[in-house]
Amino acid sequence: MKLTRKRKKELGLAELIAVALGGMVGGGIFSILGISVEHIGNATPVAILIGGVLALFAAYSYVKLAGLYKDEGATYSFFKKTFPNSPFSSSAIGWLIVFGYISTLALYAFTFSSYLCSILPFEKSPWITKGVAGMIILIFTLVNLVSVKGMGKLEDFMVYTKIILLLFISGLLSGKGDIQNVLPVFESEVSLVSIVIISSITFVAFEGFQLVIHAYNEMDEPEKNIPRAIYSSIAIATFLYIVLAIGALAAIPKELLIADKEYALAAGAHKLLGSFGQFVVIFGALLATSSAISGTLFGASRLMAVIATDGYFPKFLAKRVKVHIPNHALITMAILAFALILSGGLQIILEFGSITFIIVSFLMAYSNYVKRAETKTHIFPAMVAMVGLLLGGILIFYYEATEAPEQLIYIFSIYLILVVAAWIYARRVSSN
Repeated sequence: MKLTRKRKKELGLAELIAVALGGMVGGGIFSILGISVEHIGNATPVAILIGGVLALFAAYSYVKLAGLYKDEGATYSFFKKTFPNSPFSSSAIGWLIVFGYISTLALYAFTFSSYLCSILPFEKSPWITKGVAGMIILIFTLVNLVSVKGMGKLEDFMVYTKIILLLFISGLLSGKGDIQNVLPVFESEVSLVSIVIISSITFVAFEGFQLVIHAYNEMDEPEKNIPRAIYSSIAIATFLYIVLAIGALAAIPKELLIADKEYALAAGAHKLLGSFGQFVVIFGALLATSSAISGTLFGASRLMAVIATDGYFPKFLAKRVKVHIPNHALITMAILAFALILSGGLQIILEFGSITFIIVSFLMAYSNYVKRAETKTHIFPAMVAMVGLLLGGILIFYYEATEAPEQLIYIFSIYLILVVAAWIYARRVSSN
């Protein structure tokens, strides 16, 4: 009897790690660095390490739920299946995760624009920065609308190239820097609470690992490769972020990193590294953010279309052209991301994104805890994830309430709109 060999699917472990890194290593490190240094100075690498460890514990729940449900819908589908009798829960998680992606899209575009505008031959203007951010979102929206295949090839090139460039930038900075500038790590005015707050704010830099699960039906051996890809990609991203942060602190004066926090890695790059070094730093930032913009538009627009098909978003968002391309969802995401850019600056976008993904990750950890018998979950990582994410969320709200109450009002206003919209669509689904 002739045995037929099972054909391996398109995505192996190496490709899946690239998918996760494509989502994670984007605008995060370029946008969080200056803000982190401003608040905790030399302790920035420590905050990044804490954020990476928290991301690993958060990822544990995603891995366990992926093994249970075997569903490419990831966050939205996992929560819906865990609480099947609560339309409002399904609607709320759908609205939260999509607007979390919209905030990261805005963050990446804002960071792209800040780095590009830092070398343009005209006076810096907030409105020019926001206009350029809108243009880069428009460009990648058009790329995604025209060709899935073309977008995929462009994304592969950008992911691998940006990782090489980031390592090269780290080497350039370290070679020009003085490790004494990074000491002492814990300066007298920096408290443990402030370090944990910043690690919570930087959590958005690890958003993206769950994109692996969206490729469930296209990957080889998902039971083995999902945990390997997710844990490996978080470890690699954490290492890259820490090395970049140490290199920047060693080579670039803190006052420059703080003054030009919206494009911190480019601050002083010309003086330290020459024209070539400055070009590499800025090109690396533009490439990393471009990749993240394209990948986020691609994955999140499809999630928006799935949620719309279930009735929790307006039905027109479920429409697709050329079989797979959710054209209305793509255009809507682009418009909403640009509206978020127009309404706020870098820090408020960063903090809204971090809070949103901490909330969503906490809900995933809770879902995994509810299903712990079926997922064969160990209680220790499950509890660390829930407590750590809950503490992180509380600390960010505390920071906002004491340092920038007007930003907290803005963030709560967005959440109020999302909750009301989720309730309205949940009622519609229940009545049908």
